[in-house]
Amino acid sequence: MNLKKIIGALHLWLGLSTGLVVFVVSITGCLYAFQQEIQDATQPFRFSKVEENRIVLPPSAFEVVARKELPKAHLHAINYPAKGRSVEAIFYGFEPEHYYIIYHNPYTAEVIHVQNMEETFFHWVLDGHYYLWLPPQIGQPITSYATLIFVFMLISGIILWWPKNKAAAKQRFWFRWKDATQWKRKNYDLHNILGFYSSFLLLIISVTGIFFGIQWFTSIVYKTLGGNKELLFVEPVSQQPIATDFKKPATDLVWEKMKAEHPDAVSLEVHAIESDSSAIGANVNTREGVYWSTDYRYFDQYTLKEISVNNVYGRLNDAKIADKLIRMTYDIHTGGILGFSGKVLAFLLSLVAASLPITGFYIWWGRRKKTHKGKLNNHMINDMSHV
Repeated sequence: MNLKKIIGALHLWLGLSTGLVVFVVSITGCLYAFQQEIQDATQPFRFSKVEENRIVLPPSAFEVVARKELPKAHLHAINYPAKGRSVEAIFYGFEPEHYYIIYHNPYTAEVIHVQNMEETFFHWVLDGHYYLWLPPQIGQPITSYATLIFVFMLISGIILWWPKNKAAAKQRFWFRWKDATQWKRKNYDLHNILGFYSSFLLLIISVTGIFFGIQWFTSIVYKTLGGNKELLFVEPVSQQPIATDFKKPATDLVWEKMKAEHPDAVSLEVHAIESDSSAIGANVNTREGVYWSTDYRYFDQYTLKEISVNNVYGRLNDAKIADKLIRMTYDIHTGGILGFSGKVLAFLLSLVAASLPITGFYIWWGRRKKTHKGKLNNHMINDMSHV
């Protein structure tokens, strides 16, 4: 077998073995593309009327109300989204596993709505996208390595598609369905032409998707680009408990500090104090619709002295090119890096990706039936020759 035949065989059998996984991951990606816009349109409790003459309450006020509402849950953070949105008390934990968001009136801390995030449609979609609705330790390796194989499929598909000469090229770049009366020809064009035009952008989406599930792959890319920080977040710690003379809760003081430094913030989140040794995490974003520009900060809960960290999720000003690439992974993967038009593009690309295993399967099935029919005809000819 020459090289192209070997690549063709690998393309076929790897595609058949991972096709269902690629289809599920791609379709759930389509469904998740506009989750922010859909939830905003269907969940009015995410918004709160702006009252110009009233002051937004500090984190401690929401902590008190939220803990009374869910006394057995683990409070993670108080999040202040953009102006006109409800303040969010975010709860999640692992023993037992739970994830809630309580939406509050920003001026009174009144509970507007309690949302069990694990019971929402988009949580179900994301569970399928990441884990195929299997336990994470089983589902994540399957989706991650199937995506890695899909990257090979895209590259090998371009090699197989590449025309031998100019005459062949005329039929490779666009649909020629006026002369095609059979669905097989149309299916073949859908697989090859859509696959070719979307391959480069699908490679970007696929590689950024792999970053979420294969640590060694992410580490190789990051270090190749010159990164020298830790990729995994390690919780910084505060000093040994000492007496403090703060006139306000420490989380409120951190909130005030972050607000003063970032008056143009579109979101500001302050983490709850979880133990005697934990630091107070705070993150602020000044860009709407993306996450890479978030500034992550950490403070000693007893002295409010800022704690530096040696991972990519630290101060934005300290982030180098490799760090920013890792930070941009989610925004690139979802298309959010290009705004709403980027999400539309990601949706269409995911739709194409979902179609490739289907059209590829029908190409194989059609050839299989043709081969079987050819063998059957040869047997009939041989039988007739003995009559």
